Amino acid sequence: MAPNTSYKKVFLGISLLLCICFIVNISLGSVIIPWVDTLSSLVGGPVEKESWRLIIVDYRLPKAITAILVGSGLGASGLLMQTLFRNPLAGPFVLGITSGASLGVSILIMGSALSLSVTIPFLGSKWASIIAASLGCILVLIAVMGVSAKVRDTMAILVIGLMFGSITAAIVSVLSYFAPAGQLQQYIFWGFGSLGNLSWYDLLIFFSIYVLGILLSVLAIKSLNTLLLGENYARSLGMNVKMSRFLIIMATGLLAGSITAFAGPIAFIGLAIPHLTRQVFHTSNHKILIPAVLLSGSILMLICDTISQLPSSEYTLPINAITSLVGAPVVIWLLVRKRKMLF
Repeated sequence: MAPNTSYKKVFLGISLLLCICFIVNISLGSVIIPWVDTLSSLVGGPVEKESWRLIIVDYRLPKAITAILVGSGLGASGLLMQTLFRNPLAGPFVLGITSGASLGVSILIMGSALSLSVTIPFLGSKWASIIAASLGCILVLIAVMGVSAKVRDTMAILVIGLMFGSITAAIVSVLSYFAPAGQLQQYIFWGFGSLGNLSWYDLLIFFSIYVLGILLSVLAIKSLNTLLLGENYARSLGMNVKMSRFLIIMATGLLAGSITAFAGPIAFIGLAIPHLTRQVFHTSNHKILIPAVLLSGSILMLICDTISQLPSSEYTLPINAITSLVGAPVVIWLLVRKRKMLF
């Protein structure tokens, strides 16, 4: 069988699996809705109970779409970082982007509580957290981009990103130490992550940033394939390594930063999905891997979200806990099973 034919069959299989996971995700929850009514509500047909249509259209459908954007975006950004740093343990947040978002939110929640005697209503709103997280991501990303323009060694950028993360984590720890219990609990809840807080308007803004990040990732495919052979070889082929590095970091920043801002810090998806995808497709060609991680990340995130909903229960588990419980064993299993890394 020709490789292209084999890839087409695998892509078709995981696309069908994605559709099934999507329908299951919006069918299950505290209220179980039959598949027939779920599909009918999606196409505007009749449903047995009108309340079911409201549940699906206004809550479950945006949450499922958010899960797809988060899973695919983290998978793509994780692949970019693992290729750029030629490190199988590099994830989408090695540049300190998540730490920057955490710092922005911690200053908003805990810093405002320490410095302001009067509570400002806007500070407790959803958009305040999104803006604070975005600003934190942007500041760290600008710092990393500035360093990357002056440093030739890619591994030095990795270390610098980790140091930025350590600095921001230290500031967050100081704020947490002095913060009142209520604000500390609010920050902890933000750290759990959430897929169900976005309206259709919020989702449109999130989707716009996501599309820009994916487009930059697609533009970087040729550079990513060349970097697999090493930066020196890439330079010998005439590739502008600094420009390619800038493009990859910008794509990762847009994806990981927007995901953290709108959904909170989501762990292990970006680390596990690239490894899982390489095992399925047995290739290091990013023309195949990028669409593959988009599909695989979406599937895994939908599965995690379905588990977190505890079908037929009124409780919802933190999505970050589920992704860690699912993603960490996957990474361990893959690293133990795989003797030869595809780098």
